[in-house]
This record gives sequence, structure tokens and C-alpha cells, in this order.
Amino acid sequence: MNGLAGAVLLTKTGGILGPIADILGWIMDWLFKFTSFFGIENIGLCIILFTLVTKVLMIPLTIKQQQSSKLMAVMQPEISAIQKKYKGKENDQKYAMMMQTEIKAVYEKYGTSMTGGCLPLLIQMPIIFALYRVIYNIPAYVQSVRGYYETIISKLPSGYQTAQAFTDLAAAQKMPIDKFDYTNVNTVIDLLYKFTGQQWDTLVTSFASVGQAVTDTGVRVVDAIENMQTFFGLNIAYTPFQVIMNYFNKVEGTTLLTAIAALCIPLFAGLSQWYSTKLMTANQPQTNSDENPAAGMMKSMNVTMPLMSVFFCFSFASGIGLYWVAQSVFTIIQQVGINSYLNKVNIDDLVQKNIDKTNKKRAKKGLPPTKVGNVDEMLKKIEEKEVKAETAQMAKIAKTKAIVEESNKYYNDNAKPGSLASKANMVAKYNEKHDKGSKK
Repeated sequence: MNGLAGAVLLTKTGGILGPIADILGWIMDWLFKFTSFFGIENIGLCIILFTLVTKVLMIPLTIKQQQSSKLMAVMQPEISAIQKKYKGKENDQKYAMMMQTEIKAVYEKYGTSMTGGCLPLLIQMPIIFALYRVIYNIPAYVQSVRGYYETIISKLPSGYQTAQAFTDLAAAQKMPIDKFDYTNVNTVIDLLYKFTGQQWDTLVTSFASVGQAVTDTGVRVVDAIENMQTFFGLNIAYTPFQVIMNYFNKVEGTTLLTAIAALCIPLFAGLSQWYSTKLMTANQPQTNSDENPAAGMMKSMNVTMPLMSVFFCFSFASGIGLYWVAQSVFTIIQQVGINSYLNKVNIDDLVQKNIDKTNKKRAKKGLPPTKVGNVDEMLKKIEEKEVKAETAQMAKIAKTKAIVEESNKYYNDNAKPGSLASKANMVAKYNEKHDKGSKK
């Protein structure tokens, strides 16, 4: 297996998330090197610092999203009044279009759009998914961490003994042993990253060369890996459920304190997410769920999502749960600051700022600037535009109808429409027309 250390990394994700995950992995690697400079090599600490850095980088998008929410809080009474006006008529296409026209006018009045609040969230989604990928499989993206595992692999001999040992260890981790390729360095690293303390002992017992591998500072590589994966006595590669079950099964190395730490991660993840969501929705409009079903659905999600976080954190690696906790805690701190800032923002200044930004875009397209006005004025302009378009359409229809009537009159002459005589007359007239045309 010595020659596999330089193999192409296959465990990285592809598609649009690939480049984003690579950048985030580079940041994580830089943080690991930074803490190593101070003699601290700990993945758990790096995850926390990593979360802080990504939250800071996304502050502009977060503020923009919160500003949209603040505008919605002001706009919502007008939008609710329009929805109430057309209540029960939503299935009628005519009234549905009228309602959408009036709602659109409200958005234009405040210099925003119906999708304005969604755009920052759409930008953040790929970043968030890439974040999970990096946290879930750190050795695949953090080269400084990967180096420790490659050192272990370089000490493994090739042959049946190694294949059998890794097949047994893969089975213990419930990996598909029929597809497990111990000659692939990436597959082996994925397995090593999930090792328990007992499995490391088994590996060292089976291969003495693994236990003899040391770092530049003279520390055993096996011990260095275990230390950097341990955070407050908890191995972040284990799931909380696994740790708790190990305690009840009296697995060596699992203490009551470790089990409590494992239990705290899902609970803190759920509580912190619930509170951060509460702070984030403080500036959002409070509407009656009967008038706005989406608002009622959002309220229920604000409760169910934290509960789902608790459930998932029990079955995910503790590193993911640690990230969720850190992310929610930093969100709470950040949101307190953003709420304080938004409370000082003058809504008229915010609207005017949005209008100025819209006018710059309109100027590039050669369009006249728009002005802040009232909804009635905007509706009048929109209705005039629609009436003009409808009048032109009606004139077109009338012209077509007149042509058809003139044609019918010419062909039918005095015969009864639809009669045999009218059809014969139509053929004669048609031939007469074409005969005249050919003589010319």
C-alpha cells in the first residue's frame, strides 16, 4: 500500500459543490495549520473557528436578507389587505391576476421584488451544503489532517493479512465489505477516520509498524490522530448514539462524562437553533395563519426543524453536531447585533436606497427612473398599461372578425348559409376570383 499515498482523491464531492467545498477545505486546512503553530492540533476547535469564519464571510448576505424581512414587516399589512380583498376569488383567473398586480405594485412601492428576500438564501444554500460535506469528511478536504492518515497507510504491508484485517474492520463499521477496496487510499482513509479506540488498538496489534510511526515531534501518529479527533473527551467521528450505547454496554474508554457530552450535543443543537430562529424572525411580519397559510407553516417549521436537528445529531458524527451548535451560537450573537442595527435603520431611507439601486439597473437598460409613490398611483399606471394592451387585442380580434364576415358575405351571396347552394356558390366565386387573377 506504500505507493497509494499519492493517489487521486476520490472521496471529494463533484458538481457545483466541488469547487466551493475545495475553497472551504482550504480555509479549514489554514485554520488547522494556524492552531498547530500554537501547539494545538484539534479538529473540534478548527470546526468552531471554521464556523466563525464562514459566518463572518456571509454577514453581508445575512444583513441583506434581514433587510428584506424588515421591509416585509412594513409591507405585510398592505399585502394582507389585498389578499383579504380577493379572499375566496383566488381560483378565478381574472381576480387572481388582479391580486398579483396589486401585490406587485406594493413591492414596487418599496423598491423590492417578490424574490428579493429569497436571493440571499439561494446564494447561501450551496455554501451550506458544501460546508456539511467538508465537516462530514474532513480528511478528504483538509490536507494537513489527511497527511496523518497517509503516514499510517504507508506503514501497512501489502498482502492477504492486510486485506483480511481491513475487511473485518470495515464489517465492524458496517461498510459494504463486498465493495471495500483496501488498495484504494481514499477508501482506507474513510474507514480510518471512523475508527474507535479499540479498532486502533486492533490495528496496532496486527501491524506493529503502524504503532511505531511517529510525527516530527516524536509523538505516535496513532496517538496524534486520536488527540486531534477528541474534543472534551468525545471523539468527533463517533455518533452521540454510538457513544451513549458504548457507555451502557460498558465499552472500555467510554465514561459517564463522555456519554453526557455526547447527549449534550444534540440537545444544544436543537435549543440553540430554536432560539436563533426566534431571533431571526423577530423582524419578520407577524400574520394570522388563517389569512396567510404560509405563515402558519413557517411557525410550525420553527418548532419541527430544531426537533429534527436533535434527531439527526444523534445519528450523525459528533463533528456535524458540534458544527450545528457552533453555527447556532454564532448566529445568536450575530443576530443580536443585526437586530440592533436594523432597529436603527430608517425604513424610508431603506426604501429610497432600494429605489436608487433599481434606477441604476433601469438606466443601464435605457429605461426611465422609477419613483417612490403610493400603491394607487402605481395601480393606475399598471391598469392603464393593461387596458391599452387589452384595447389593442380587442381591435385585432374585431378586425379579424370583420374580414371573416366580409368573406362569408361574398361567398354566401344570397344563399342560405350552410346550404348546398351556398357551398356551390362559394366554389363558383372562388373559381371566378382565381380566373380573374390568372387573366391579369
